[in-house]
Amino acid sequence: MLFLLFELEGARYALDAADIAEVLPLAAAKPIPGAPAWVAGILIHRGVPVPVIDVSRLALGRAAAPLRSTRLVIVRLRLPLDGDAKPAAAEGGRLLGLIVEHATQTARLDPAAFSDGGIDTPHARWLGPVAHDAHGVLQWVTVRHLLGEEARALLYAAAAREAADAGDGQGAVDSLDARAGERR
Repeated sequence: MLFLLFELEGARYALDAADIAEVLPLAAAKPIPGAPAWVAGILIHRGVPVPVIDVSRLALGRAAAPLRSTRLVIVRLRLPLDGDAKPAAAEGGRLLGLIVEHATQTARLDPAAFSDGGIDTPHARWLGPVAHDAHGVLQWVTVRHLLGEEARALLYAAAAREAADAGDGQGAVDSLDARAGERR
């Protein structure tokens, strides 16, 4: 199985290449005011609004360093989200951008080489099993577990609003008017 490798503070992690739609150079995302700190923002990728999260900020509480090796990895979330008519197809799914550091290598690893690391991480379910190779330990990052239900609802609702706002230029005004009406 092919994996894209990246690092967090020198520790190695692996993303299943089957979950990856595209690997791009680091690109700026439009910030979303009021979103959690690990949400880098929204970008338009091939005409589709894509929420972007900073994996370094999610895991370590600090922004990813803008290095040459820092990449924007577009992954597919293959789960049904609120408002989806049907579950996401294996070849489709919702897109999510991941900002990751030191993402310059791939590796072929047997999935059977990964095993439970023995540490339960209920608040970081995306940290999957671990494996060992000639370069040390690496941990499988499970894309489908990166976002909890609340985070998925927040990010994909924000992406839909951004697309609507960009379409007519009126969406932000409408939402401000609605909030003003709620306060009256």
